[in-house]
Amino acid sequence: MKQSQILIAVFVISIIGFIFYSLQGGESAETYAEDILKEREEKDFQMTLQDSPFSEEDKKEFKGLQYYAPNMKFRISARLSPIESKKMRILTTNDGLETRYLEYAYANFSINEIDCSLLILEVTEAGPNRGTLFLAFADETSARETYGAGRYLDINKVPGSTSILLDFNKAYNPYCAYTASYSCPFPPKENILPIAIEAGEKIYH
Repeated sequence: MKQSQILIAVFVISIIGFIFYSLQGGESAETYAEDILKEREEKDFQMTLQDSPFSEEDKKEFKGLQYYAPNMKFRISARLSPIESKKMRILTTNDGLETRYLEYAYANFSINEIDCSLLILEVTEAGPNRGTLFLAFADETSARETYGAGRYLDINKVPGSTSILLDFNKAYNPYCAYTASYSCPFPPKENILPIAIEAGEKIYH
């Protein structure tokens, strides 16, 4: 094969590889970690603004939130299991109130060869968040390294999809982790995982 043909072949293979990698949502661990750290810096800044859960006095002493180092092991594509007969679920809150959600689906995945399942709920109360998904969970790190009442994870609804992305590196504390003046739902009992999710935000104090 002539040198020019070899170069063309290498170029074509490189292009195909790049396209395949892009379609798969490929991302290097370094780039991913940089993106996560940037998001955390932005959140630290938001915690100093007017709508922060911290008081003006606490903002003066704020040194930033605490996190586990980014780990792509905890960025998981979970299989969605739809719930045929959906019903309303009532979650109690830290201040003794109740919130109502509609069952949406179960997200099934495995970590360290341990099968896990999380119940995803849908917001039904009137307002800008109506129809969005809600996921609260606790795990073996809860009350030791992470907030004892569990953490939250934002996920996007993709109608018709059979899978969903659970990026536990983006797991965060509800505002009641910083001050008791907020009302935050506890995770449903089936969302207490039998493993340690060493990713995302740690306990603040």
